[in-house]
Amino acid sequence: MQYKNIIFDLDGTLLNTLDDLHASTNYALAQHGLPTRTKNEVREFVGNGIRNLIRLAVAPHTSNELIEAVHATFDKHYSTHNLVKTAPYPGIIELVERLKSSGANCCVVSNKGDYAVQPLVQHFFPDLFDVVVGEREKDGIRRKPWPDTVLACMEAVGSTPLNSVYVGDSEVDLKTAANAKIPCICVGWGFRDEGLLLSNGATVIVHTMEELGAALGI
Repeated sequence: MQYKNIIFDLDGTLLNTLDDLHASTNYALAQHGLPTRTKNEVREFVGNGIRNLIRLAVAPHTSNELIEAVHATFDKHYSTHNLVKTAPYPGIIELVERLKSSGANCCVVSNKGDYAVQPLVQHFFPDLFDVVVGEREKDGIRRKPWPDTVLACMEAVGSTPLNSVYVGDSEVDLKTAANAKIPCICVGWGFRDEGLLLSNGATVIVHTMEELGAALGI
């Protein structure tokens, strides 16, 4: 197989999490008397971590103190409401199973808080991923597009940039892969449209699980 180590983004790549992210965002905003956002707005806001999502979702010129309060409300709500509508994209579980059967290492990196990433991956992909890294800046692992999460995965499984590939759905993922000096395969079913991906340097965009499997060499 072409790649020994496949590193996946989570939201928009493995899981469709948008409905639950939208619901928790609007819950947090409403709890603090702020205007709510449409699903398409939240779709545009995600990708750079929850803190950035909240910062973009609140009204302009909102104080840092209020932003932190909204963020805390979001985290509390999302920690118990992240499985309401979230689901794997059709065929992705079977694809990861095939990759594992072929002998590949499979990892997940996400800008979502580690408190949600770990249980979500374990719930939908029990024991399928070798390494799972959520947002852990307090531990010195910077969020994407810094390469820290990807490099942590490669170190944990003993792989190198020469046999690794990144699979994601956004401009953040493209930049992350470039910073880690590994190729990036973009999926067309995620949170960004194809034009945006192309304008950010995407060279491989797949639209079906069959195309993704072929791009990964299985």
